[in-house]
Amino acid sequence: MERTFSIVKPDGVQKNIIGEVVSRYEKAGYRVAGIKMAHLTKAQAEGFYAVHAKRPFFGELVNFMISGPLVLLLIEGEGAIKGVRELMGATDPKDADEGTIRKDFADSIESNIVHGSDAPETAAFEIAYFFNALEQF
Repeated sequence: MERTFSIVKPDGVQKNIIGEVVSRYEKAGYRVAGIKMAHLTKAQAEGFYAVHAKRPFFGELVNFMISGPLVLLLIEGEGAIKGVRELMGATDPKDADEGTIRKDFADSIESNIVHGSDAPETAAFEIAYFFNALEQF
């Protein structure tokens, strides 16, 4: 059983598609093992995206992620990391496959509805960043 992490970003919350995102994960056979809503501080967003700190888009990314509430998801299932990323689609919705979350709902590469861990190490860091042991089921 593999665990991964996903975020319904502020644009997804604003578009009122939290349930749609969760439903797509569940219909694909994954289980929600943790879920909560949060509104990140600048320091929390900077810490989460520290790997991108030197990139030119870092400031815009942080500002976007603190622009409104978001939903944090701990997802588990066979092949969850790869499977959740496939359900999300390419980062740029113009490049995303038909029927993916980003193709169906995202407006741009910057406002792309969801985040998902890209590797086991990333998933472990991201899950621990937002979920303590009592919040994981």
